[in-house]
This record gives sequence, C-alpha cells and structure tokens, in this order.
Amino acid sequence: MLLDSNIIIYAAEPGYDRVRQFVAEIDPVVSIISKVEVLGYHKLSPENSEKLEALFRLLPVLPVTDDVIERAISLRQQRRMSLGDALIAGTALSYGLPIVTANVKDYEWVEGLEIINPLEL
Repeated sequence: MLLDSNIIIYAAEPGYDRVRQFVAEIDPVVSIISKVEVLGYHKLSPENSEKLEALFRLLPVLPVTDDVIERAISLRQQRRMSLGDALIAGTALSYGLPIVTANVKDYEWVEGLEIINPLEL
C-alpha cells in the first residue's frame, strides 16, 4: 500500500497510535514525492527530521517513472489537482497499489484508485 504524505506525518506524531499500528500491519511503500514533501517541510524540527529520515530508510521508495508522469498529466487534465497529489496518485495507479490517506477528498474522484483512510478504521 502506498502511504500518502499525511499518513507518514501522522505516524510520526504522538496521539496517532492507530495509524502506526495500521502501517505496521501492512507492507507500506512511499513515493519519492512524499519523501520530498515530508522532509522538505520548512518547519520540520531536527528531532522530527531524524525520525522521518529513519522511517524513509526503512520503507521502499518508489521512483517517478514515465508511466507515473503520464498518469499524473492525465489526472491534472481532468481536474484541478496539486502536482504532488497527481504524482502520488499516478504512482499508486502505475504500481497498482491502494493509497493510504486521510485526505480522501483529494483522491476520491480518481477512477480505479482504491483509497484507505486509517483514521476511519
């Protein structure tokens, strides 16, 4: 399952034990886009940066391929969508993975994309 950036952040925050447990029970992967979004956050504390960098070392990080790019372009042509969300959705579609996200509204319109919200499980 492909973890969206928000799930990675929740998993690193106190108070989200259910999210951490869910992630521990699946075979999670992340997009390189999520790595850039999460580690590139300008208000990230050094402590959280270390925790998140350790997490990214443990998880498979999927690259942006030509197929991911084509799918992201198609999604953005259909509807207004941030570049990051389009590339993450394109990654999920390209690799045939469900996306794990708390931002269901960002993706619910994407045909063929399975969405799992661990905050609602």
